[in-house]
Amino acid sequence: MCVKIPFMQKYDELLRTLLEKRGIKDETEADIFLNPDYKRDLHDPFLMKDMERACVRIYEAIENKEKIVIYADYDCDGIPGAVILRDLFRGINFKNFEIYIPERNFEGYGLKKEAVKKFAAAGAKLLITVDLGITAVAEVAQLQVDGVDVIITDHHLPRRSLDEGGSASLDLPRAFAILNPKVDDPAKDGAGYPEKMLSGAGVVFKLAQAFIKKYGEYFKLKDGSEKWMLDMAGLATLSDMVPLLGENRALAYFGLKVLRKSPRPGLQKLFAKLNIDPRYLSEDDINFMITPRLNAASRMDSPTRAFELLATEDEGRAGVLAEHLSKINDERKLIVAGIIREVKKKFEKRDMKDVIVIGNPSWRVGVLGLVAGKISDEYQKPVFVWGKDESDSIKGSCRSDGSVSVVELMTETKEYFIDYGGHELAGGFTVHTEKIHFLEEALSSNFQKVKRNHDLNTDTNHDLNTDLGAVNMKTWQEIEKLSPFGYGNPKPIFLFEKVKIENIKKFGKNGGEHLEINFSDANGNKAKAISFFSHDDSFKSPIHEGFYVNLLASFDLSRYRGKEELRLRVVDII
Repeated sequence: MCVKIPFMQKYDELLRTLLEKRGIKDETEADIFLNPDYKRDLHDPFLMKDMERACVRIYEAIENKEKIVIYADYDCDGIPGAVILRDLFRGINFKNFEIYIPERNFEGYGLKKEAVKKFAAAGAKLLITVDLGITAVAEVAQLQVDGVDVIITDHHLPRRSLDEGGSASLDLPRAFAILNPKVDDPAKDGAGYPEKMLSGAGVVFKLAQAFIKKYGEYFKLKDGSEKWMLDMAGLATLSDMVPLLGENRALAYFGLKVLRKSPRPGLQKLFAKLNIDPRYLSEDDINFMITPRLNAASRMDSPTRAFELLATEDEGRAGVLAEHLSKINDERKLIVAGIIREVKKKFEKRDMKDVIVIGNPSWRVGVLGLVAGKISDEYQKPVFVWGKDESDSIKGSCRSDGSVSVVELMTETKEYFIDYGGHELAGGFTVHTEKIHFLEEALSSNFQKVKRNHDLNTDTNHDLNTDLGAVNMKTWQEIEKLSPFGYGNPKPIFLFEKVKIENIKKFGKNGGEHLEINFSDANGNKAKAISFFSHDDSFKSPIHEGFYVNLLASFDLSRYRGKEELRLRVVDII
């Protein structure tokens, strides 16, 4: 007879508390969350609207040797998605395809008529988008006229329009097939794909999975061949602002496993350049070290450099690209820091509204998303930052603090925009030149109409109140069972009350841009904490040696240069 272990006894008290903080109080839910399973957690790709239709069209193109264009976005979601399709086509020995990634600083985001006309003239018969296209009504119509079928793979929010009766409907391109989990299937009574929040590359991975499931035997592909593409799906899922729950959690979890064994020379060279031991590659390594360098390609140079790094099989070329991306990422940091200094100077003489809009024609468009994110984090408001691109258009990026969906806010204020799109928490836009200086007032006026009653960011203040004696490997091992961490599954935050600052030390480049702080508590426990890109007045409470403070922190296991060190990472000092 099998005796079921009660939920309260099955798990360590700490792990149980952290699970309950995440709304997981049922034993079955806990088992699923803590033990991702590839077959169980990945949905049938054919549940996605138009998946069968897309697979058949790609098969026909391959059989007829038609030219296929893969048109991918320029960030760390679109580029890995393009690599997935490239790997799929190479796996079946199909060579008549072209990868096209638009230049961020010149062409901007999305399908562009100037580009798509060239594809038709060059004999393309099928175009597959990656991480874009769901709002490209005119561009898809142009491709249709020119005899090019379009398969859209995207995860961004589709546009909605109101009819005369006030009912909302989706304003979708008339593509051959649309793969987007946010678009439901009217043929199935409105039922849609179960995981609405896939990344762009996650959608492409589902296409590859479906194609292999349907045609893998015909093309002599091994069952489960798509698993080696999980490194790209995982990289994008961790890099993009999608919740790491459900199917996304599985993609991130197994993606990390494949990344740790990745045979890609570009990744191996980048890991070596950054002193990352791939055996212990973490989500922090991806988010703070890998993703910024891949995104630096489109911000500072050409996105093709990032694609080449991920796709090349040449060791020498991989080394050159890893070095180049690290160099331009350092240049990107200097540019962002300069803009932030300029922003703070402007804010000294400025009254803050519900929404912040700030810009300068001289600011580089490619870095404005980073600037918007930093301002939003500091001021806890939705932020829109603009500059001028190489075609003299006013373009920018926006970030939400969680109080509002920026896409809903832009839709409510759409008369000010030439183009816009994105997610709830992040987006991009192009503004009419004569309206840019009225944009802040307009967005702030509409803010209350679309403001959420709850915060889109689900991070709690802290998970547990404890003392520094809890900073040990046993605690770390329990915490790690919840990983990978990210949006929707944040790192647990601990509150350490009335701890004493023993000493403060600066480290890093530029005279010490990071802080190392040693703490002790009344029980004689000690712990080291670090805070990146911080200084003495970066926290709610001032810090001085000898002061007693309340510390909010997460756990951090450093393996820098092969040395293992458990420490805390400061969230705030209050």
